[in-house]
Amino acid sequence: MQLYRDNRAAADVDPTVREAVMRAWMDAEAYTLNTYMTASRLIKGGRIGPESSTNKIFWSELDQQMHETALSILGARAELKPHSAGADGVGRWLEGFLFAQAGPIYAGTNEIQRNIIAERMLGMPRN
Repeated sequence: MQLYRDNRAAADVDPTVREAVMRAWMDAEAYTLNTYMTASRLIKGGRIGPESSTNKIFWSELDQQMHETALSILGARAELKPHSAGADGVGRWLEGFLFAQAGPIYAGTNEIQRNIIAERMLGMPRN
């Protein structure tokens, strides 16, 4: 959200950027609340079940969307490395974006996680 505030004039040239920022903020808040719910369940002696697959998918896709939005806000400055002249603190977004591309793969691909959801949460038969 701060990146948007700091670059609002440039970001508002494209009306879809404001919507993407708001969606990312709402999704991050929803993820936070879901994490608190899971932590509360564990504190009460509960266990983590197949719903953790939904968390993994949600976070990895949200991480990609947030970084894509950040790059949209920054425009050409998004390609700057942290140590580049003129980076002014924005150089970490490109590295974050590149790392976010691995999210749907590591910790079990999102396709595998969707199979787990289908079989264990929805009771669908295995393929």
